[in-house]
Amino acid sequence: MLVQQIYTGCLSEAAYFVESKGEAIVIDPLRDIETYIQLAKENNATIKYIFETHFHADFISGHLDLTKKTGAPIVYGPNTEAGFSFHLAKNGEIFKIGEITLEVIHTPGHTLESTCYLLRDENGKPNCIFTGDTLFIGDVGRPDLSSGNISKEELAGNLYESIQNKLMPLPDDIIVYPAHGPGSSCGKNIGPETQSTIGNERKTNYAMKPQTKEDFIKSVTEGLEEAPTYFALNAKINKEGYHILEDIIDKGLTPLSIEEFKNKIEEGYVILDTRKEEDFANGFIPGAVFIGLEGRFAEWAGNLLSFEEPIILVTPFGKEEETIIRLARVGFDKVSGYLNGGFNAWQNSGEKTDLIINIDVDELAMDIPFDDNLLVVDVRKPNEFSEGHVKNAMNLPLAEMTDIAQIASLEEDQNIYIHCEGGYRSTIANSLLKRQGYHNVRNVPGGWTKIKEEKKIPTEKEASLLN
Repeated sequence: MLVQQIYTGCLSEAAYFVESKGEAIVIDPLRDIETYIQLAKENNATIKYIFETHFHADFISGHLDLTKKTGAPIVYGPNTEAGFSFHLAKNGEIFKIGEITLEVIHTPGHTLESTCYLLRDENGKPNCIFTGDTLFIGDVGRPDLSSGNISKEELAGNLYESIQNKLMPLPDDIIVYPAHGPGSSCGKNIGPETQSTIGNERKTNYAMKPQTKEDFIKSVTEGLEEAPTYFALNAKINKEGYHILEDIIDKGLTPLSIEEFKNKIEEGYVILDTRKEEDFANGFIPGAVFIGLEGRFAEWAGNLLSFEEPIILVTPFGKEEETIIRLARVGFDKVSGYLNGGFNAWQNSGEKTDLIINIDVDELAMDIPFDDNLLVVDVRKPNEFSEGHVKNAMNLPLAEMTDIAQIASLEEDQNIYIHCEGGYRSTIANSLLKRQGYHNVRNVPGGWTKIKEEKKIPTEKEASLLN
């Protein structure tokens, strides 16, 4: 028996490949399915089933592409309704894979159709459970995402019953394999590990501590940050269906000459630049939005870009296909080509360029006392800001910078210094403001991390949550 976790860090997503005696299953696959096809080949196995724990909101699943490629049926748990063919499993239903079995355990709460799958080994002994977004390491799935008109409190009540009646009775040594790890917005505060055991979660997970239903509902629903804007769209796509990835890649991998690229800019295409933040800062095409591949790329793209507007790319050399695939993972299917030769070709042709002015913490510390028109804009999340920030700074979270009203609160004559924790988010913010016509902006590389370390700028906590 083989159980392999395939973890994708930029989405904090875990898919699973399970094989026994030449038969295999895939659980919660990403949209780019070649990894699973290759694993099946390497293990001389046939993919027999594709199991989904629920309709994912934070990425586009690979269930439709994988069933088309392999002929394996898609399996969802009870209460599932979808716009494509699938096997509607019953609670307690058993699936045989080689010499092992998988039992369906319906666990509504994160969503109505949320389902866990309990794997028993060749001897019939419970070995591990694939918990989807029902149970994370140190956390549970948030109950406020995609279940129609049902309130988060009602779903949290369902989740309590699922935890108490379905998961708590399981033996301590069963391995817990969740669908997400740290950094995912599908939970409130997911722990640093990507697997655990029922026994360990019983000891350390707040949601598995002895408590009343009322206390559980309160602890699960309080303090939830706003869900990323693209979540509802991704859940809808996963439920209704989507374009085949191969077609999206073919369209996106169209090399564009400088003239063709300029024509598309004139037609209103969004320029997305995915190079490293330092490369972008040193020069970029005016109006380009920066979201670097080295950060939580797909997540920020989903939060900040329109799914309706066509996109053209400026990428690091050789990263064109990777960029298209990672965009497709969160539902972008309107990539219409990339600049042939990249930014260097644009620059060498003598076309206009722009740049980001980087100011180090020392210079910011010197400017603050002598510039009455200076504004420090902190683009971290509100909870990060409340734990400590530059005195009199404005908190404008990056996720809110598509809101024109929020951006309009900035004055064009202000000297705007932007920072985040380290520099990735602030570089994105600079590109967004420049695109909106704000040019008196500066970036503070190293951000809050360096500000804390160098202790040259007055800071405070909690007192001024300005936004």
